[in-house]
Amino acid sequence: MWDLPMARNDQTEAGQKEQRYRAPALDKGLDILELLAKERHPLTISMIGQRLGRSMSELFRMVQVLEYRGFIRQSESGEGFVPTDKLFALGMEQAPVKTMLEIALPVMRDLSATIGQSCHLAVRSGSDTVVVARIESAEQIGFTVRIGYRKCFVLTGSGAVLYAFQEARDQDRWLADVPPDIAPAQVEAFRSRAATVRKNGYGRAKSEFVVGVTDLSAPILRGTAAAAALSVPFVHSTPLVMPIDAAIGHLRASAEQISSSLLAADHRI
Repeated sequence: MWDLPMARNDQTEAGQKEQRYRAPALDKGLDILELLAKERHPLTISMIGQRLGRSMSELFRMVQVLEYRGFIRQSESGEGFVPTDKLFALGMEQAPVKTMLEIALPVMRDLSATIGQSCHLAVRSGSDTVVVARIESAEQIGFTVRIGYRKCFVLTGSGAVLYAFQEARDQDRWLADVPPDIAPAQVEAFRSRAATVRKNGYGRAKSEFVVGVTDLSAPILRGTAAAAALSVPFVHSTPLVMPIDAAIGHLRASAEQISSSLLAADHRI
C-alpha cells in the first residue's frame, strides 16, 4: 500500500535534486569543450550545434565567451574552433602532476645528456596520450615532440606502455573510450604490442610517423600502475653518443628512479 506513494516521492525528490543542481549555461560550455577536445578537426559553430543537437543562437554567445576567456580559439585555417592549452595548463597545477614533473625533469635532463637524445613524458587524457614535459637533445641532430601534443593512445608507443601497466578492468575501460575511427585491426595490433611491452618491461618499435626514429618508452609507476610513460624518440644519426641497447638501459633506469622518488613523495604526504 505504501510502496507506490513512496516511490513517487523518491522520484520527485530525485528529479528536484537533479533540477536544483543544473546550470544550463555551464552545461553548454562544458559540452562544447568536451566535444572540441575529442574532435580531430576544427568545428564551426554550425557543426558544434549539429553534434550537440542545439541551435546556433543557443551556442553563439557561449562560443564567444569561451574564446574570450582563452579556452578555445580559431583554427589556423579559420575554418572552425579548436581547444587551446589553457585547461591543460590548469591541470598541470594539480599537486600529483606538479610533483611528478618536479621529480622527473632533473632525471630527464640527465638522461638526455647521457644518451645524446631527446626525451619526453606523456600521460593519458581521455582517449589520448598527451606530452606534459620534454627535454631537447644538445646534439646537432635530434627529434622532439612539443608539449601538449596529443594522439589516441592506441597509436603511440607511450600509450602502449601506459596501457600495458594497468589492471585488466582499467584496460577494458580504456578500450571502451577508443574513438570509432580507430579500426578493430588497429586495436588488436595495439593489444598485441602492449602484451609484448608488459613482458619486456619497456616498449621499442620503429616510428610509424618519422623515418629513422625508433620509439623507446618505459613506465613510470605509481604503485603497480603506470602514471606516465618516459619516452625517447631515438634518432639513428651518425655518430651516436651510444648505441640504442645502451640507451634503453639508461631509459629504464631513469624511469625506475622517477618511480622510486614518486613512491617516497607519496609516503611523505
